[in-house]
Amino acid sequence: MNLKIEKSDFQIAEKFFSSRFLIGTSQYPNQQIMMDAIDTSGAEIVTVAVRRVSMESGGEGLFELLKGKYHLLPNTAGCFTAQDAVLTAELAREALETNWVKLEVIGDEETLFPDVEQLLQAAEQLVKKGFVVLPYCNDDPITCKKLEDIGCAAVMPLAAPIGSGMGIRNPYNLKIIRDQCRVPIIVDAGVGTSSDAALALELGCDGILLNSAVAGARDPVKMAKAMKLGIEAGRLAFEAGRIPKRLYASASTSMDGMIQL
Repeated sequence: MNLKIEKSDFQIAEKFFSSRFLIGTSQYPNQQIMMDAIDTSGAEIVTVAVRRVSMESGGEGLFELLKGKYHLLPNTAGCFTAQDAVLTAELAREALETNWVKLEVIGDEETLFPDVEQLLQAAEQLVKKGFVVLPYCNDDPITCKKLEDIGCAAVMPLAAPIGSGMGIRNPYNLKIIRDQCRVPIIVDAGVGTSSDAALALELGCDGILLNSAVAGARDPVKMAKAMKLGIEAGRLAFEAGRIPKRLYASASTSMDGMIQL
């Protein structure tokens, strides 16, 4: 049986997608493996760091490889202030002809945690400038709600530090965020394997954005497929609704009508 997620299930801003998998483009062994992994993932949204995109036609730059095939999501990776992030987003809008941006404003180079104060400032400015803003943020319900109130099209809380592969460290916060926010919740950073992705979707999150877990795998193409299937399985489990957890056993077969000896 071919399991298919309906397009109407996943919407960001005014655009519909059939895949809940958003994938990055850095750290792959080579460009061919990157393209094979992205194709296998089924992802429609591909995020690119603006400084890595070549705008020169006729070359084998990242933009040439991806344009026309995917919905490009430029990101502001490497920005440490709201001012730098806004400028980077504006350059991306002009170069790539898209008003979508994955907003990153980092607090320090060691943890790569977001600088919440600068992030909120940048998000507010970009929303006013007409951007579709998808902000990378802490798994903090208060921050996520503030970003939603500003007008962000989605919120993207981390599961664990970027590139750590530690999986979901605080599922309780993700559930609170899901309960309190009406915009899509896309887990960004920390996912290490397909079971992490499945858990995020089982918790009610709407999608996953990842890069390192696929690019750094021994076989990126196989891991891309595993992540795709994990995301689909997690979403199906969320929609199906899991049984309640019980301390004691609950027989699946009725005791009525048993043979009496």
